[in-house]
Amino acid sequence: MALEFRPADPRTLEIGLDLCRAVREAGGRAHFVGGCVRDALLDRPSADYDIEVFGLEPRALSSLIAGRWRVDLVGEAFGVIKLRDAPIDVALPRRESKRGLGHRGFEVHSDPHLSVHGAGLRRDFTCNAIAYDPLEQRLIDPLDGKSDLERGILRATSERFLDDPLRVLRGAQLSARFELEADQETLDLCSRVGLEGLPSERIGGEWEKLFLLGRRPSVGLSLLQRCGWLQYFPELEALDGCPQDPEWHPEGDVLVHTGLVLDAFAEERVGDREEDLVVGAACLCHDLGKPRTTVHERGRWRSPGHEQAGVEPTRSLLRRLGFPERWVESVVPLVAHHLKPFQLYDARAGDSAIRRLARRVGRIDRLVRLARADARGRGPRSGERTAECDWLLERARALEVEAGRPRPLIMGRHLVARGLEPGPHFREILDGCYEKQLDGVIVDRESAERYLDEQVLGPERALRLARPAAAGLSVETPATAEEEETADGSHTSNGRSNGDEIATRVRDQALE
Repeated sequence: MALEFRPADPRTLEIGLDLCRAVREAGGRAHFVGGCVRDALLDRPSADYDIEVFGLEPRALSSLIAGRWRVDLVGEAFGVIKLRDAPIDVALPRRESKRGLGHRGFEVHSDPHLSVHGAGLRRDFTCNAIAYDPLEQRLIDPLDGKSDLERGILRATSERFLDDPLRVLRGAQLSARFELEADQETLDLCSRVGLEGLPSERIGGEWEKLFLLGRRPSVGLSLLQRCGWLQYFPELEALDGCPQDPEWHPEGDVLVHTGLVLDAFAEERVGDREEDLVVGAACLCHDLGKPRTTVHERGRWRSPGHEQAGVEPTRSLLRRLGFPERWVESVVPLVAHHLKPFQLYDARAGDSAIRRLARRVGRIDRLVRLARADARGRGPRSGERTAECDWLLERARALEVEAGRPRPLIMGRHLVARGLEPGPHFREILDGCYEKQLDGVIVDRESAERYLDEQVLGPERALRLARPAAAGLSVETPATAEEEETADGSHTSNGRSNGDEIATRVRDQALE
């Protein structure tokens, strides 16, 4: 049968075919294998291509390829040659012996005379053990992986599955991406292997694929729950069986809800890696505080304060998954304030409340994406409150705080321009001015000048410090990166300061 491959760059396929022809001319056989064949059967594009070569000794294969293409031999110890000019890995069949813990604890021996069936048994799942001869246009499927794909089954190839614990997480993201249900034998194998000290970057890599590529992440989450692997992620394990009020959450417990929220998120990914990882992680973590706060009162399940209670477990889980610290700190405020879109809508909140929310979370657009997924992840009641999310996004956009905190209109350089000596009191002045900006008292250049002169410096001080117009406040002059960071840090460090009290205190100091 003829398969249609869909690489991102058509030259990838051309190089792959040329390589297969070169191998045949040298007396060997070359097959496309693994994910690229699986994707072609599912009519999906593939980013990477694996070619497995039979019948050539390792040295002969290396000489053949290095003589025609630029190569990277970084994986040569494992029998893998990487082409530099195309996303193609070339490998000989190999035998592996387990010698230690984790996914690297193997002794690898290339065996160019291994059968196709034997080579398939060393792979993880039958859907990844399908080979294709592009020169003869022949599908080679010794483990019936095509049939498993058609039936929506994820099936391990053999007991060798136990050699690599990373395969359990790979199974979770594959099941999420291709909507496959693991059969019972595969679940049993998963339950027999432990985490074995896998590095966080490898663990996080599989979760990243679930966030970025999964059509139904809930299926992957379910696989981990069914085979007992949630024990390695205790923050998630605590969600399993944590009850919710059936009126508001008819879908079931918190783990079920979290899976549905991830599914809703997956339907509205934006295609930007960082944006989708931050919001996807927030969806995974948004209710981690419920196990600590859920109580049964007056005949109903409630979780008061679960938003803030979720901050600590969010940090611990994401750090275990190898998330960069700056991403962790982007996720945390989304978790801590994930109910705010609904609360502000119900309170008919004004502009000041929305500006203050932008200061706390940094990115209201991300918060709205999380809130929409949360609203849509409620089974029969999915989508009931998405209008509230649209309302908040429109208001934030009108206030120009949709994708960032309000930019301070008064900063330290403006105070210096008016003759004040820098010192600790600058923080109080700037905090007070920023509070008034959030309140809407300061909205533009004129109101900034008026507030600074009349309320902070005072009429007498302003008169004595009068300068030519060129020395006046100019809020439209771009701040340097250092100024912006300093100002923003100052303003956020004391967000509850009372602007009027600060202004009075500083004005008195200025007049002394």
